Amino acid sequence: MTEMIDRIGLAAGEIWKYLSENGESSPIKIKANLGISNTMLYLALGWLSRENKVSITQHDYSYKISLK
Repeated sequence: MTEMIDRIGLAAGEIWKYLSENGESSPIKIKANLGISNTMLYLALGWLSRENKVSITQHDYSYKISLK
């Protein structure tokens, strides 16, 4: 269990860094640029959201993710 939590935390850090360097992005672009699975992407986004680090807004049929 601890190993999975560590992996989620590392993915969250990678996403935070990506958004910091590239600005607002869609989940699809984040996933493609970081090479992570859908599951890991959404677990890490949940982590960042719970820590109030990201804003998630709906745009048409997708979402935009940005740092707060």
